[in-house]
Amino acid sequence: MIEVLGSGPYATVQDLGRRGLAHLGVPRSGAADEASLRLANRLVGNPEGLAGIEATFGGLRLRFGRGAWVALAGAPCPVRGPARAGMGVPFWVPGGGELALGAPAWGLRTYLAVRGGVAVEPVLGSRSTDSLSGLGPPPLAPGTRLPIGDAADRGGIGVDLAPLPGPGPAVLRVLRGPRDDWFAEGALAALCAAPYEVSQDSNRVGVRLRGAELARGREGELPSEGMVAGAVQVPPSGQPIVFLADHPPTGGYPVIAVVREADLGVAAQLRPGDEVRFRVTG
Repeated sequence: MIEVLGSGPYATVQDLGRRGLAHLGVPRSGAADEASLRLANRLVGNPEGLAGIEATFGGLRLRFGRGAWVALAGAPCPVRGPARAGMGVPFWVPGGGELALGAPAWGLRTYLAVRGGVAVEPVLGSRSTDSLSGLGPPPLAPGTRLPIGDAADRGGIGVDLAPLPGPGPAVLRVLRGPRDDWFAEGALAALCAAPYEVSQDSNRVGVRLRGAELARGREGELPSEGMVAGAVQVPPSGQPIVFLADHPPTGGYPVIAVVREADLGVAAQLRPGDEVRFRVTG
């Protein structure tokens, strides 16, 4: 059992989400930066899709009721706990041991995997907390107790060959459309011409941006239609929003472009005040 002593600004249980239910109006949710959760799970010998903890801007403090192998990936942060605790490597937390994460040097979301996985009760096939629909376990708070799954039949523990990401200019590669015809001529070029700044209003639903306004070329309303993670939706303000893991399954504003799946982790690690650029690749 893991006891939460402090949750920081926002921490949740996440796996790879509720896939295949969008036609029923159920959002996918899941880890905002899937690659980092997958890496953390590999490091402790778990299947990549087991549930872990997604900590937003550090501040997470945990006490372990029994000894467990743990790994951290994603936004790199100072780690206080047992010897050899750190980012990107498996380490042992003894029974009664505590672990605390500081604020990350860059990025926003850090992922903690424990051998055996976080074994809260699944809802519609997933253990993920969905901040939009309310499905799944509630956000973590002091006093929350998290069961650990059976670790006996898991794979070997070892350092992963995948390099840890590093800071650098944030660039999101996008595909044009599907509603780029709803915008004035040159709007897509304007999206890619200069950096946008990440707004304080961003969350797991989407990254809200401030920058060049993207003008409409058509009047009227667009009927609600299916949305995917990475959709760059543009409300009447002209300021784009990049949908993340907890995005709604449908939306009514036109989508000028869609971020490539490989870059969704980059979008998930953007924090308020960061700058990001777009580049059309197809």
